[in-house]
Amino acid sequence: MLNFQQAEPVSTAVPLVVDLDGTLTLTDTLVESVVLLARQSPSSLLRLPFWLLRGREALKSEIARRVEVPAAQLPYREELLDYLRAEKAAGREIVLATAAHRKIADGVAAHLGLFDRVLATDETRNLKGSNKLAAIREEVGPEFAYAGDSPADLAVWKGAQAALLVGASESLARRVRKEHVVEKEFARPAAGLRVWRKALRVHQWAKNVLLFVPMLTAFSFAPADIATMLLAFLCFSLAASATYIANDLWDLGNDRQHPRKRLRPFASGVLPITSGVAAAAGLMAVAFGLAVLGVNAGFAAMLLAYVVMTTTYSWSLKEYVLVDVMALSILYTMRIVTGSVAVGIETSSWLLAFSLFVFLSLALVKRCSELKALQGSGGNSTRGRDYRVSDLAVLWPMGLASAMSAVVVFGLYIHAPETQARYATPTLLWAAVALLIYWLGRLWIKTGRDEMDDDPVLYALKDRGSRLVVIAMGVVMGCAYFFDLAAIF
Repeated sequence: MLNFQQAEPVSTAVPLVVDLDGTLTLTDTLVESVVLLARQSPSSLLRLPFWLLRGREALKSEIARRVEVPAAQLPYREELLDYLRAEKAAGREIVLATAAHRKIADGVAAHLGLFDRVLATDETRNLKGSNKLAAIREEVGPEFAYAGDSPADLAVWKGAQAALLVGASESLARRVRKEHVVEKEFARPAAGLRVWRKALRVHQWAKNVLLFVPMLTAFSFAPADIATMLLAFLCFSLAASATYIANDLWDLGNDRQHPRKRLRPFASGVLPITSGVAAAAGLMAVAFGLAVLGVNAGFAAMLLAYVVMTTTYSWSLKEYVLVDVMALSILYTMRIVTGSVAVGIETSSWLLAFSLFVFLSLALVKRCSELKALQGSGGNSTRGRDYRVSDLAVLWPMGLASAMSAVVVFGLYIHAPETQARYATPTLLWAAVALLIYWLGRLWIKTGRDEMDDDPVLYALKDRGSRLVVIAMGVVMGCAYFFDLAAIF
């Protein structure tokens, strides 16, 4: 959406000077550089304060020496680019003037091919505010129009013949309109509740219903336990959202090259990286505060273990063949164990074994689905993961074997002495086994038909057939637990 306001025509003879961070791009390249530095050399982050003591120009120069910001992957404001191209075609001089380091600015200029000259920060001068205005006057001349986005640009607008407001806040826009000729306005992308819900992956919270499995399988429904589990669910969900944000920030480069993930709030630049860091830290603090004060220390310890494990998976383990699916199986099972700890219910070895096999099968469903889609598009290997289409020959039977292993574990559980003593009619549980075989087989058939285009756990929660199977299994297990059919009949 474009908002246009022009007090009087601005001649194309007046050069148009454009800011980079937050104006031409929807992101801050210094923050992007720090993220890249963290990925490339985490220990270098300890040196940031010392570089900053030498000045912002020194900080930017030191970081620029160590990382390469890929100009082609940055999220640009397409509306502004279209306007700049039109102005350049009309013969107007276009200049890039930025506080970003010269190395980054030159990369952007080379990628876009729009700018007649580039002014940027170097080892001796941080090109921001009054320094930028002085450089523009020296290199461009006293007459120019300037496109900016933040209060830091006010010093430059004071010396400009016209202002272009790009994604500026309403308060800043009102001030600039009052004091300057406004050539053009470009609205900022909406970053409301819907965008944050997407960033927090609220839909993924559905996976955390696994916390309730121990309570449900133990048929323990004390009001106090239910209240504790609801709070535990909230804590786990907040912590999970924090890890999703951290993963998105860590994986910005790969996400921007992905056809769907490039539209995520942080990859697309709709939400700034700094907001993501603050949100992740805040969510994690609230999650652990509630866990310690409202649930128990054991639950908080398990939550910490989960966060460490899922972070390790996101930043490392997911890159290794088979290790990633095994890690996913463990992460799902950890939810169940964490639920046990929250309400003090012992987790049986039967439930742990069953969970590991079921979730290993589901993780392999996801990988096989991705490889099938890749195969259909003519690709050979996955980006960021060590899988090839040829691996389907191993992964497919492995997934089916895991599914059937879960079925076998369930069958053996029915004949275990503790099961025979616990359930009124344990034989009835074989009906649940039949339903399990149907459900797992159905998932794999849909994967083979290329109909599994979602996370299989989320698919199971959203799919009507899967929900009916789960409900039926719950009814069967409830009847087996509460009703002695031999006595009734």
